[in-house]
Amino acid sequence: MALLSLRQLLDYAAENNFGVAAFNINNLEQIHAVLEAANETDSPAIIQVSRGARKYANDVVLKQMAQGAIDLYPHIPVVIHQDHGNSPKTCFSAMQLGFSSVMMDGSLEEDGKTPASFDYNVETTASVVKVAHTLGISVEGELGCLGSLESGHGEKEDGHGHEGVLPLDMLLTDPNEAQEFVQRTGVDALAIAIGTSHGAYKFTRKPDAGILNIQRIREIHEKVPNTHLVMHGSSSLPEELQDEFRKWGGDLKTTFGVPVSEIQEGIRHGVRKINVDTDCRLAMTAAIRKFFKEQPAEFDPRKYLTLARDAMKKVCHDRMVQFGQAGHGHKIRSTPLSQFSKYYM
Repeated sequence: MALLSLRQLLDYAAENNFGVAAFNINNLEQIHAVLEAANETDSPAIIQVSRGARKYANDVVLKQMAQGAIDLYPHIPVVIHQDHGNSPKTCFSAMQLGFSSVMMDGSLEEDGKTPASFDYNVETTASVVKVAHTLGISVEGELGCLGSLESGHGEKEDGHGHEGVLPLDMLLTDPNEAQEFVQRTGVDALAIAIGTSHGAYKFTRKPDAGILNIQRIREIHEKVPNTHLVMHGSSSLPEELQDEFRKWGGDLKTTFGVPVSEIQEGIRHGVRKINVDTDCRLAMTAAIRKFFKEQPAEFDPRKYLTLARDAMKKVCHDRMVQFGQAGHGHKIRSTPLSQFSKYYM
């Protein structure tokens, strides 16, 4: 199994000027979708697991599923990442399970919904970095709260996020604070707030600079050029995917996602990890809805879950090509985490 840390992968991505899509998984079909797309495109892969996914699938089962699927493709460099860890305890448990990367999201308090102070974020994140780096495990932090620059509201997804109104300084990461945060915590990657948000309803119109602040990425990158930036809530919600979902009975209001062209602009200015989840969910659900509509007498889960897997695989394939990671899989050498840890100490 070519398991590597997030830092190893993103250092390589920075040297070669591309970004890496990070896909959330909850079950076997989604794991297969990511790794089959990586195999087809010769890409490295980031598999993300949220706290909700761990609860849904069960830690032991999830670990075995991931291990088994990854063993099918030992040549693919893979990062297994804890998404939105709400506390050091969550991050440490992920490390014990064999994750090679964790996110300590100290932008919110441990309840996952109350905005935290800067000092709380620094102290909590630094405590995770101290342990993780001795093990060769990477840490992603977050500064600023995801939410809409249109409405001023935060957002909640998968049990995580602030739902109330937030001041602008929380919805946009401050470059100077980012520099101080990185210096005091030693994080390998930093998730920043620039107007993106989780879920399907990101923007009510095609985003412009007023509601998607790509310029802020440039400003932060100038302050922390050696820390890899992360875009959360970056599904693109293409029209054809929305149309397919509605065609087979899905109820989805008109919405706009993060254009691939804007993500590519972010990649040119330091973004190395791009989180994609909603696009995959929509694709899978649309495929299942179509199957049920066209074949109402069928009841074999293997048939519709295979179609769902293939639909997600197409999304993964497209993003791997669009973000530039395709063609690099075979070029990346995996260093055992135990050896990589010496670079942190």
